[in-house]
Amino acid sequence: MERRTLPIGIQTFSILREEGCYYVDKTPLIRELIRTGRHYFLSRPRRFGKSLLVDTLQELFEGNEPLFQGLDIHPYWDWSVKHPVVRLSFGGDIDTPEEIQNHVLNQLYKIEQAYDLKTFPSVHSAAGRLENVLYFLHQATGQRAVVLVDEYDRPVLNVLEDREKARANRNKLRNLYSILKDAEKHIRFVFVTGITMFSKTSFSSGLNNLTDISLYPRYATICGYTDQDLDTVFAPELEGLDRDKIRTWYNGYNWLGTEKLYNPHDILHLFDVHEFRAYWFKSGVPGYLYRLLEDNQVSPMQLENRVVDADFVTNFELGEFTHEALLFQSGYLTIKKKEVRKDNILYHLEYPNYEVQRSFNAGLAEHLTKRGKEVAVTGEDLIQALGENNFSAFMEKIQDLLSEFPHTWHDTANPGDYESWYASLLHMCFRTTQVDLKAEEITKHGRSDMVLLHEGQVFVLELKMVENKAGLEKGLDSAIAQIREKGYARKYRSRGEPICLIGMVFGKKERDLLDIRVEKF
Repeated sequence: MERRTLPIGIQTFSILREEGCYYVDKTPLIRELIRTGRHYFLSRPRRFGKSLLVDTLQELFEGNEPLFQGLDIHPYWDWSVKHPVVRLSFGGDIDTPEEIQNHVLNQLYKIEQAYDLKTFPSVHSAAGRLENVLYFLHQATGQRAVVLVDEYDRPVLNVLEDREKARANRNKLRNLYSILKDAEKHIRFVFVTGITMFSKTSFSSGLNNLTDISLYPRYATICGYTDQDLDTVFAPELEGLDRDKIRTWYNGYNWLGTEKLYNPHDILHLFDVHEFRAYWFKSGVPGYLYRLLEDNQVSPMQLENRVVDADFVTNFELGEFTHEALLFQSGYLTIKKKEVRKDNILYHLEYPNYEVQRSFNAGLAEHLTKRGKEVAVTGEDLIQALGENNFSAFMEKIQDLLSEFPHTWHDTANPGDYESWYASLLHMCFRTTQVDLKAEEITKHGRSDMVLLHEGQVFVLELKMVENKAGLEKGLDSAIAQIREKGYARKYRSRGEPICLIGMVFGKKERDLLDIRVEKF
């Protein structure tokens, strides 16, 4: 198989096809969409191929047959029928109702010019102008229009931290989207994309007739690449790359399908540069999410092994959304499995892959401590020290990290939360590495702080907080005793590997790691 051009940054279907770029054929799923329905909504994280999908739909309905030669849909499509397309995109910095209005009017003006429509320029509202365009397109062409809306929620997400601005933008968009239902007799097909799954009540009747396919298993792969895609379509690009490492770094997104997915942005840049980097993560650092977690005192450990009601992560309402919803819909958490308990549907959430796990924790540490890069380096040093059983170096690295630490969480935490604060710091350090970490693992008699599996050894960590150095020995005794009495290490004995019990005692007054004790189990 010959090598092709990598479609890096290309969201235009015609350019991709005419320039001989790699293309994963999504038209079998597009064909099924059009065959079975008329009004759809799809949520996916940024850089996941939504805009390319929208552009493909536009070229298909406009009947540009040469672009689809050799693709699955070609023999099944009636190329003699050409539908007018109204495409609205909200990419970029659109932050006010006025900017939304002008942006939409500009896009509608281009459509009016392209079809030589005799509309009513005196209608200055975006909603009114859209209504006119849909009507006159139907009259002028004899075909109902296809409406494609890309990044429908971007003007709201741009100002999400300012609730009043977000509501104003939502209301402006609500008026616009209401036309889609009112003008149904002039519309053949509607496809709307975005990042968030805003509840349908947020946008009133304008979007409540859309079928949300975001978590439909049969459409799970409509955006993104599968393992099979890499091994077939992109086979020429795999030479010289560790296939398992590609999977560890980038595979793992799941929307209830049978296959896990790769973000195209990661894969295309990896094939171009041949270096494993956080390409997707660095294309948009989640500053707002970090501030949300900090403001709500959410420890990164609380993001591990989350089990949440499906409605909590699939309905996004201004002022009422959960951090799990935002993390999931933005792509920082994904669905590990679906569970049905009586009448409730639950989702088990986890980081999709190593790139997100490592980068999110390093970024959160940098936000909280202003020493994020050092935290990432410290993580590697800590793991190396444990692997070498150099526990004095392990302790010194932690003390070095704490020596000039801004105590934001420590100062605002409840007294009973101090242990969690230090545990969170260690957790962020470890999560910047590929160590096998079990955080807050539940046993029959309790919940362990951390268990690490590394270099053929098992390390069970228990953290204790004491008022000052006077309580050090008692704290160390208590930490080791708790590991033994509650059986935190018992389940790992069958591995036949050395087990190290590590008690760690922090001083509330000293704000430091006072000492550690290590015993073999």
